[in-house]
Amino acid sequence: MLADALEHLVRGIVDNPDDVQVNAKAVRRGELLEVRVHPEDLGRVIGRGGRTARALRTVVGALAGDSSVRVDVVDVDRR
Repeated sequence: MLADALEHLVRGIVDNPDDVQVNAKAVRRGELLEVRVHPEDLGRVIGRGGRTARALRTVVGALAGDSSVRVDVVDVDRR
């Protein structure tokens, strides 16, 4: 559920929504949501001074409730 919500939010921000992938992994401290976007969209997802990424983390954290969730943003290498 969290991965789907995060993917929906990120797709609304970027210019290349088809390149958005959110992978959920279980780690020791909880859940890790890894967001992969097109390199041209990386700046949009991070935002000025990290504001957009921080806001995405806040929303996902609120949706998660008491469980621990970590969100990482990664660019897709198109070489």
